[in-house]
Amino acid sequence: MNFNEQCYTILRKVPKGKVTTYKAIAHALKSRAYRAVGNAMNKNPYAPKVPCHRVVKTNGETGGFASGAKKKISMLRKEGIEIKKGKINLDKYLYKFK
Repeated sequence: MNFNEQCYTILRKVPKGKVTTYKAIAHALKSRAYRAVGNAMNKNPYAPKVPCHRVVKTNGETGGFASGAKKKISMLRKEGIEIKKGKINLDKYLYKFK
């Protein structure tokens, strides 16, 4: 399984109403390739079944999205995630991989 497919497998674990970070996915894969995770999310052929809109920056900012930032924010809000001043409270919404 290539790196992108491994990223998608990990991301499938993140439930509706939670987010993860590029860094957390990389760490779950025992990697430090955070940018490569972002690249995989940008090329996600399985959206929305593989919910790449749930991947955000480590500082809580929403980060990029192939369909645009407004669409990402809209999708996150529909799942009940609050975004205040462009940031998500990771203490409240971060999904922790086991």
